[in-house]
Amino acid sequence: MKKYIFVAAAALAAATLAVTSASAAVKFTAADLRGLGDHIVGKAGSAIDVDGDSVVDTFDLVALRKQFDHTGVFAEQTVPVTEENVKYTGRNYYDSKDGTAWLVLSGSAVDFIVNGRSAEITINGDYGISNGAEQTPRYAVIVDGEVILDELLDVKKKTVKLFEGTEPRAAHVRVIHLSEATNGAVGVSDIRVDTDIPVPVVPEFKKDISIEFIGDSITCAYGVEGENQYESFKTSTENFMKSYAYLTAQQLDADYSCVSYSGYGIVSGYSASGVKNDGSLLPQFYDIIGRPTSYAKEWDHSAHSYDVIVVNLGTNDDTYVSKDFDVRSPEFTKGYAEFLGRLHEAHPESYIICTLGTMGCTELYPCIEQAVEAYKKEYSTDRIMCYESATQDMNDGLGSDWHPNEITQQKSAYVLADKICQALGRDSAQQGLDVAAGSTIRTVTSDTAMMSDYLNDWDKSYYVTTVTGGSGKGSIQTVMSDIGLKKDGRYRLVLALKTENITDIPFFIRNKETGKVYFEGKTGNDSDGFSLEEEFSSPEDAVCEIVFMIGGTDSSRFTLNELKLIRLS
Repeated sequence: MKKYIFVAAAALAAATLAVTSASAAVKFTAADLRGLGDHIVGKAGSAIDVDGDSVVDTFDLVALRKQFDHTGVFAEQTVPVTEENVKYTGRNYYDSKDGTAWLVLSGSAVDFIVNGRSAEITINGDYGISNGAEQTPRYAVIVDGEVILDELLDVKKKTVKLFEGTEPRAAHVRVIHLSEATNGAVGVSDIRVDTDIPVPVVPEFKKDISIEFIGDSITCAYGVEGENQYESFKTSTENFMKSYAYLTAQQLDADYSCVSYSGYGIVSGYSASGVKNDGSLLPQFYDIIGRPTSYAKEWDHSAHSYDVIVVNLGTNDDTYVSKDFDVRSPEFTKGYAEFLGRLHEAHPESYIICTLGTMGCTELYPCIEQAVEAYKKEYSTDRIMCYESATQDMNDGLGSDWHPNEITQQKSAYVLADKICQALGRDSAQQGLDVAAGSTIRTVTSDTAMMSDYLNDWDKSYYVTTVTGGSGKGSIQTVMSDIGLKKDGRYRLVLALKTENITDIPFFIRNKETGKVYFEGKTGNDSDGFSLEEEFSSPEDAVCEIVFMIGGTDSSRFTLNELKLIRLS
């Protein structure tokens, strides 16, 4: 019988180390192999004396790995979908009676590595298979990064072939629930593999970052694949892999868990009439696996830790609060603060990020700011932030029932990934972000030049009216400054401007300190306006400025309608 001794990294320096001699007859698991590997490199892990020499070292790791080698003798094995063999992502429920792992909430998944000549799994359906056309649970099966199956589940049980061939292969497999809990769960059982390895199925590795997302239909990716805002809800257009939550986790290479239900809120769920809907409150279901009766089991918060918890709630509350804002908004603020306290109690070490605004409802955002400030005072911590999400742009299109489509979800993910990096003190790739968004703009003059300028706070357009143009183009310069660029970063410059009585305006992007120019161009003489989209790379880390030389002409106008600098890679 083998015995585990878990040790912290510091214990490696101790004079003595308790170890356990392991008999060759013991069947080791993938957890044993990883635990011993962690121990060897100084992480908390399992000290197992595989070779029986009373010392735990790399020789034990080599000996243990041999027990996972190919034998050349193939046979079919059936492996249960337990946490010993697969990695659970999100809130899943394992039914020991029938050996089924139920993927309950949005994005819940099982991840594993399987080694053999062929492999297949059993997919199981629950009550959701009787929901009717386009309302049954949607799921996907992914093998080595390729989606081999994406469908609605309408049968009680089916077999899905993962791969087959004449030579053994190691494949990374994910089975993921794409729709949401209220439409039913997806069950996974019986991984069958033709293999010559004693332990052919092992859990996928854990990531360095773990994030919990708490939200409503936006987080569920409700209607993300809908044709337009006039299309009604269908599980066939709900795809969690296109949710900002999933996309953020992918961008940061993070593990995730998601607790989200369409129509849910903090003090009221969605209400068409403005009457409080207290049957759809997310805090009531935070402490269980999932709301459907079959899965309303206690969720063990102590067994799951998160570096960051993201709260995106309030959109549905607004349908209630907005009907009598002055009276009802304090109720929302209080309820929000209380929920933050619940999160702190469950995960006191997690950094919390709160956001609202993708579908509007921004009048509630100050209430969230107040709740965050109350949380800081109550728990004497700064490990929390909030930010107002950009409201979806109609020009990007909309999903079903006016919900965000994939373009909007991806934009939200770019911003959130950057916020998470800020929270964790990590360097942000800034991918997809407009790095010029927080810059300042001003116009400066020299010699005899005179002008007036105006910034429209609503659409951020900027107007310069020249009275006297001065001696040349450089006499009046519109400067957008304090823009950070990253070394070898690739950027897309997007410009839209209009001029009157002035043409051929030189513009460039330069290092604010050294004056080194990274990009330069010139407008045309088209009175209908000038637009541009061009890419360039930054050769160094730098704080830059974008400069337009608009002097030299009396009685002219310059209007900058749009300027973006998007980080591509």
